[in-house]
Amino acid sequence: MFEPTHVFYEKNVEYYPLGKYLLEKYSHIPATVIENHNNIDELRSQENKNFPLLKQNLIIGVRKTHKYTENHKVSDFLVPYTSSGCTAMCLYCYLVCHYNKCAYLRLFVNREEMLDKIIRTAKKSEKDLIFEIGSNSDLILENTITNNLEWTIRNFASTSKGFLTFPTKFDMVEPLLPLKHNGKIIIRMSVNPTEIIKKIELGTSPLLNRINAINKLAEANYKVGIIIAPIILVDNWKKLYQNLIIQLRNSLSSKAKKIIFFEVIFMTYSYIHKVINAEAFPKAPALYSTDKMKNRGLGKYSYKDEYRKEGETFLKELLQKYFPNSKIIYFS
Repeated sequence: MFEPTHVFYEKNVEYYPLGKYLLEKYSHIPATVIENHNNIDELRSQENKNFPLLKQNLIIGVRKTHKYTENHKVSDFLVPYTSSGCTAMCLYCYLVCHYNKCAYLRLFVNREEMLDKIIRTAKKSEKDLIFEIGSNSDLILENTITNNLEWTIRNFASTSKGFLTFPTKFDMVEPLLPLKHNGKIIIRMSVNPTEIIKKIELGTSPLLNRINAINKLAEANYKVGIIIAPIILVDNWKKLYQNLIIQLRNSLSSKAKKIIFFEVIFMTYSYIHKVINAEAFPKAPALYSTDKMKNRGLGKYSYKDEYRKEGETFLKELLQKYFPNSKIIYFS
């Protein structure tokens, strides 16, 4: 259970039920009132080497931005929701590209406003829309602090249209299992080989725990997907990912195997990651490869076409071999 070392909060959060709850919950933690959750000088001025310490802070505010972004992979819209940032420290985290070293957990207390917009948008549409509510954070993790995911599922499931979806790297799904979700929730578990989780996805749940969570969710009749991501082309990557897919085949329940779908995403990296990781995690594996990666602009790197094509072909063949009845939604 996450216990912050310091709480920063916008003064008006106390007028929201969730804000009041969080301030009471963490009343024993040193706290500072702030003007804006996006601009905390005390934290922004910290050195990169203090990144792990920054992750121990909790920021509470009101979300002002509610703009939906069209998405054509597993959802119709990416939706700003109840949190951004995370307590984990994955060395490739794309949120670092947006927030730099300030990718700590921020909680937004105006959840009623955000969910109401989703429900109104869903009801206006002629088709059943899918809303991605977890693109800025990990809602399974957040739920251990706020119970927001339980609240969201209960309140959304009673509506007549649409679906909610989110990814996670955490296994704390027990509070969701008894909920009446009416098949409207799509939970996508991100997985990687154990060696990569231990060395690179710092502070996340172990692989076996994630697989067990998939089985529990399937048994509770949730729609469940698996995201193999990010694919990191380390020296022994073929062996690692082959073992991962075989482990999935051997450990997933029969019910899970019947319903899962796959997403496969290759790692992108950035100059910001290189700088922060070098100072905050000097003993961590180097993820940038001069030989295998190319500059895609704005200080971001991706795998060169020949390595990407090799990886896609290899993984597609493995998934077709071990999960012939499961759909691969996309490679990215």
